[in-house]
Amino acid sequence: MHSDALTKLLAPTTAGARLAVGTAGLATAGLVYSTVIERNAFALRHNTLAVLEPGASPLRVLHLSDLHMLPRQHLKQAWVSELEALEPDLVVNTGDNLSHPAAVPAVIQALGGLLSQPGLFVFGSNDYFGPKPKNPFKYFKSDHQRVHGDPLPWQDLRAAFSERGWLDATHTVRELEVNGVRIAAAGVDDPHIGRDRYDTVAGRPNPLAHLRLGLTHSPEPRVLDRFAADGYDLVMAGHTHGGQLCLPFYGALVTNCEIDRSRVKGVSNWGSSMKLHVSAGLGTSPYAPARFCCRPEVTLLTLTAVSHGDADFDAEQSLPQLASELS
Repeated sequence: MHSDALTKLLAPTTAGARLAVGTAGLATAGLVYSTVIERNAFALRHNTLAVLEPGASPLRVLHLSDLHMLPRQHLKQAWVSELEALEPDLVVNTGDNLSHPAAVPAVIQALGGLLSQPGLFVFGSNDYFGPKPKNPFKYFKSDHQRVHGDPLPWQDLRAAFSERGWLDATHTVRELEVNGVRIAAAGVDDPHIGRDRYDTVAGRPNPLAHLRLGLTHSPEPRVLDRFAADGYDLVMAGHTHGGQLCLPFYGALVTNCEIDRSRVKGVSNWGSSMKLHVSAGLGTSPYAPARFCCRPEVTLLTLTAVSHGDADFDAEQSLPQLASELS
């Protein structure tokens, strides 16, 4: 066969092979990046929220969630242990601390001095039950059947947190004062697995509090609606992992709960007067150890007082004033 004809015959095959090799190379690079690099690229986020009653002093709140700790994860443990240098006024932990029955000592040692700070916590499903491998496409179906793994030692974790002074907010109302800021806090057990019993904390929190704070592991709308209706200023949650696998210019593919993708992490408004903060968390399931365009994180929130210079405050106050003028 003539060499030119042979070249033309082989050209499509060669181009297809190059494309296949290139695609495989990109996929391999993406897998290595998401499972080795970004999964361990822990980040400290900062946000400022005007949610306190007028005249209250600023409050620095460290929000931790979804550590999903394994005993062997020494890099994560070392990074978390450095957070005590921030000296927050309050620590809030919204659950899923464990991924292994022997991980409680690792969690307590990593938290270290943070356990000496005032703290509040609620648990998530992976404090109660170990993770299990699952088809990742099930995450795209909100009603997929959930299968619990082996029981985890959540009682030991709760006892360790409580002995160090953190307050369990699960299905109870807690009142505390931190640096002169009066806080009324209430939480529910993980609504993602149907353990929430909001009626146990229903009703308007103490009107004399400078901050009315709600806690839940999974930011399910039915729970957020109840907190908002009762007059809470801020709800803090985790669970979503920020989507865990995100696409540039699109964001999270799924939220793993009923909340919409626009609120999968960070600060958003819920209703007319309540703020929501969802942490993207620090960990992953050991059966899906990857993050892409969604670094693991902890957030330091600086809560400040609402003032008449805040547009949100002015808008909220103008409505009753207008109604009064029209009546």
